[in-house]
Amino acid sequence: MIQRIQQVAVIGSGVMGSGIAAHLANIGIPTLLLDIVPRELTDEEKKKGLTLEDKLVRNRLANNSIQALFKQKPAPLSRKQNAKLITAGNLEDNAAELSNCDWIIEVVVENLDVKKQVFTLIEKHRKPGSIVSSNTSGISVEAMKEGRSEEFQAKFLGTHFFNPPRYLKLLEVIPTSKTAPEVVEFMKEFGEDVLGKGVVLAKDTPNFIANRIGTYGLLVTVREMLESNLSVGEIDSLTGTLLGRPKSATFRTLDVVGLDTFIHVANNVYEKVEGEEKEVFSIPMFMHKMRENGWLGSKSGQGFFKKEGKEILALNPETLQYEARKKFVSPGLALAKQEKGTRRKLKALVNSNDPAGHLIWKLLAPVLSYSAQLSSEIADDIKAIDDAMKWGFGWDLGPFETWDALGVEKTVQRLLEDGYQVPEWVHELLAKGYQSFYVDGEEGKFFYHNGEMKLVEGNKKQISIAELKKQGKLIKKNSGASLLDMGDGVALLEFHSPNNAIGLDIIQMINFAVEEVEKNYKGLVIGNEGKNFCVGANLAMILMEAQDDNYFEVEFVVKQFQQAMMKIKYSKRPVVAAPFGMTLGGGTEICLPAAKIQASYETYMGLVEVGVGLIPGGGGNKELYINRLNSVPEGIKVDLQDIANSVFETVAMAKVSTSGHEGAENGFLEKGDSVSVNKDHLLYDAKQSVLSLDASGYQPPLRKKIPVVGETGYATLLLGAQNMRLSGYISDHDLEIAKELAYVIAGGKVPFGTEVDEQYLLDIERAAFLRLVSKQKSQQRMQHMLVKGKPLRN
Repeated sequence: MIQRIQQVAVIGSGVMGSGIAAHLANIGIPTLLLDIVPRELTDEEKKKGLTLEDKLVRNRLANNSIQALFKQKPAPLSRKQNAKLITAGNLEDNAAELSNCDWIIEVVVENLDVKKQVFTLIEKHRKPGSIVSSNTSGISVEAMKEGRSEEFQAKFLGTHFFNPPRYLKLLEVIPTSKTAPEVVEFMKEFGEDVLGKGVVLAKDTPNFIANRIGTYGLLVTVREMLESNLSVGEIDSLTGTLLGRPKSATFRTLDVVGLDTFIHVANNVYEKVEGEEKEVFSIPMFMHKMRENGWLGSKSGQGFFKKEGKEILALNPETLQYEARKKFVSPGLALAKQEKGTRRKLKALVNSNDPAGHLIWKLLAPVLSYSAQLSSEIADDIKAIDDAMKWGFGWDLGPFETWDALGVEKTVQRLLEDGYQVPEWVHELLAKGYQSFYVDGEEGKFFYHNGEMKLVEGNKKQISIAELKKQGKLIKKNSGASLLDMGDGVALLEFHSPNNAIGLDIIQMINFAVEEVEKNYKGLVIGNEGKNFCVGANLAMILMEAQDDNYFEVEFVVKQFQQAMMKIKYSKRPVVAAPFGMTLGGGTEICLPAAKIQASYETYMGLVEVGVGLIPGGGGNKELYINRLNSVPEGIKVDLQDIANSVFETVAMAKVSTSGHEGAENGFLEKGDSVSVNKDHLLYDAKQSVLSLDASGYQPPLRKKIPVVGETGYATLLLGAQNMRLSGYISDHDLEIAKELAYVIAGGKVPFGTEVDEQYLLDIERAAFLRLVSKQKSQQRMQHMLVKGKPLRN
């Protein structure tokens, strides 16, 4: 049995195959990407004098797919250099190399005969014990194994990634009747721990779990739109974040997926079911006409939506003409939006006597009924279905969690009144006295399964802050943050202010946390479970004080923040920051002085203050500069000007890393920092980092003088900005910001190479911040960001 997967082969280099290869490369696994040998030369190949026997031609399909990874958005690669781990080849010349692979993934065309031919080739070359899987989205995995040896069948299963593989969390694992249980268990663990996925075991049924229910729900929505004579825009204004679904809602999602792909997935079910279900999965005629016209969505430039200039138009399904977008308007809709959380929004709206509520019920009811009827056919339990829809389609609530939010008994009654089927097992749940599919108990969370409540198996690598609070682990709390006991002598500092924005409440809790940890704990993790780690300082508070000319208060807050960051840096106990998502401005400044950063795979770090007319004020310039100094290998002469230039460019251009890995390239992460591929494991990994640092006898860094470039370096930094102003690329105020930033990074008016202390750099940084915050144009930028959510160029 394979104990480790050290090399993988992906057969099929299309968008999905190359995306899987990119994800594997992102996590450091060398991957062989194979495709068929082209039978004809391209015009470009003919001009170069190449023949069908040349390697460049024979590997063209895989090579082109690797090159396409650099152009795709969102980016499949977490950093460009990861592409070096992908080797292009073809199925004729490189088939023997399959013997070096521990896992071989088939991602060819959705045709059973073609797939079987590929498996014949794989079996000829694979090594015994290697795992073979198909990434099929709907063809029977059971049928694929026919004709293969017993040893092959024992190591064969379906592994259905969702596109794009880097970003979508769901991995459906589909065993066959012959798959060895230890292979299933290994792939589940590997999928979670190494690939960073949420793994769901699915049964071998058409479209498995997520695509079966998700496609059904999308087609129900399309039909309701047509029957209710509503527009594409009106439907999308209702079926996005209001329902706890992605912003792309229904039709923008279809544009992203691609209409051709969606129709193919729907036909997978249509061809295999009968009766009413078959009718739902039949594609409306106007969508067939869209496909004939090539209106496939984002990849073709138009689909349900089309951009003309700055305006986005929506398709009229009756006329197939593009029109101005409309939004659904109703009194109940406005009231529901004021509720907090998806559960409360849904309950308020669906139970209201409102046009929007009636429509949403018509969209939800068939999906709730369908999910309950299919539950045992497509999955082992209802939790697998809920997880699949949350991880694969981005729903806040799975179907059965939605039942619970609306009230199971009330929902059953309303479904029956409206003529929908409710399976017997749901009636049995109510008859047994249960009022919901999920309940909280002393031992944890339970879900209904086979007539009783079954404990949700906890993942030891997933630490829930909500559970810590239920267990009475709260140490101290204020309006912006909480300090909790994570166990094993590690404390956790959680931010929970609006957007996790940094104000005095968070600063006060940072100070308390470090002092408490130094007395009673092994170390501290700074992390949370919000939408983003931290989007920076409380901009509204800073602007309000600045507009009132209360600069003493602004300076007080900035100085307190600086001192808190120094407290983190020189804490006697290790402090580990666990950033994820947007980690901007002050969020990055909190991470930089930590003993270690344990970043999530999808962490977007950057010092972005120039976008609001300011510069970093919490020590971020200093820490980034020190990081760059520390990154110079021993024995290599330090080029201070080069380091100052790179820091100036990073901050002045508000560069934001596009992944945790790229954060290292931008200097935000250092050599000892780490990246967690599975975000659910982030707090656990951060805790383990604290324990490891403590066990190794952690000592805070020594306070050292810092060499700076001084006046001559300042002139060099400013020269580029002045040239950009003369060329018209930046405004006068941009130049003012650049001057202040250059002065801070250069270390002020001192000779080149002068060594200064950290407090000196903090003082000149704070003074520069205050000078900028007092300027009217900076205040205009701050105001614009708060109101419009985007930078102002003035």
